[in-house]
Amino acid sequence: MALYNLLPPEAAKILLVLFLSFLLGLEREEHKAAGNYSFGGVRTFPLIGLIGYSIALISGTQMLPLTVGFLVIAGFLLLSYWHKLTSAPVAGVTTEMSGLATFLVGALICSGHFWIATTLAVASLLLLDLKAALEKLATTVAPQEILTFAKFLLLSGVILPALPNQEFGQFHINPFKTWLVVVAISTISYASYVLQKVTKGQGGIVLAALLGGAYSSTVTTVVMAKRAKQEHHPHLFAGGILIACGVMYLRLTALLALFNRQLMAVLLAPFLVLAGATLAFGWFWSTRKDENTEEVERKYDPKNPLELMTAFMFAGLFLAMLVITQLAVTYLGRGGVDTLAAIMGVSDVDPFIMGLTQAAGTLTPVKVAAGAILIAAASNNIVKGIYAYSLADKKTGLQSLLFLLGLAAAGLAPLFWLG
Repeated sequence: MALYNLLPPEAAKILLVLFLSFLLGLEREEHKAAGNYSFGGVRTFPLIGLIGYSIALISGTQMLPLTVGFLVIAGFLLLSYWHKLTSAPVAGVTTEMSGLATFLVGALICSGHFWIATTLAVASLLLLDLKAALEKLATTVAPQEILTFAKFLLLSGVILPALPNQEFGQFHINPFKTWLVVVAISTISYASYVLQKVTKGQGGIVLAALLGGAYSSTVTTVVMAKRAKQEHHPHLFAGGILIACGVMYLRLTALLALFNRQLMAVLLAPFLVLAGATLAFGWFWSTRKDENTEEVERKYDPKNPLELMTAFMFAGLFLAMLVITQLAVTYLGRGGVDTLAAIMGVSDVDPFIMGLTQAAGTLTPVKVAAGAILIAAASNNIVKGIYAYSLADKKTGLQSLLFLLGLAAAGLAPLFWLG
């Protein structure tokens, strides 16, 4: 510390410029040692960084001298690239771009933006050093996956910030919160989708059930039931279906934590108990031996969860459920809300439950909303049991139906102390 106090005020900045520029030059020096043409290395890059620092220091608040200096350095780098083009059939521009980044690192440090400068230098080093891995990634990622990620960015980074965060009308509809619900559901589904893609062919039925439950426990139940009819592994598939339905409670807990902490506080304990017991028993049941001892491989290829039309339809359903729930509370009371919850369990429960997260505590009493969520989840489990019984072989279907009826009954038990 004493040595630092003895240094002139700008000395630390110059040392940081030299250090970061040297690292970039060192990486390019290794590239040059591999037999590739490169215009500079451990001496040229620090010089470029020092030039950027010096011009920024002289310029002060004036941008024109700094811009001219940047263009001069860019001119020299353009000559280097032209030489590269004349001497090699294929020439990249990575080294030249890293030279420009080094100039900016020096200028940023002079202005006191140490974190930005360091981040820029580290990011540049990673991009330069991970060339082989990044190029391999570019060849292995399918074009449709890039489009899927672009849709996710459109939903979360473009549409969401543009919506007004205020309530409209007698039903207190908030466009921002409505779309935030869509983004939250899409994020969980997309994360599960990516994990299923990354782990494709690995982990077996249990892993497929865990990831599929986060994506959609209903879809996972249908897919596993159909597969069970062909494979003749009743314990494995009945256990897998139960695991997927257990993950549903964890998924709902995460959504409640995001959108209504009051509801989460009421339902956290029962949901965690239901999820933990279901996952434990499902795993235990799936490990029991079946008559068919052949190993079962994962085959399910999940569909893209980020179709734009699906997102808009979900937003429409969410708004419809929000309005219907408020009307049911106003004109039909708790019995009407509970009846609506039981009916909604037949289809996708997410719009109904997310509608309750917006109404609970204001238009709907928290305990009424919590009870309706428990009923909707239980109703959905019964429907999934019927799907499994209808689509799977007799043994798997019967086991799944009995397990899910038991889970539905256990899921309704907390209603007794909610009052």
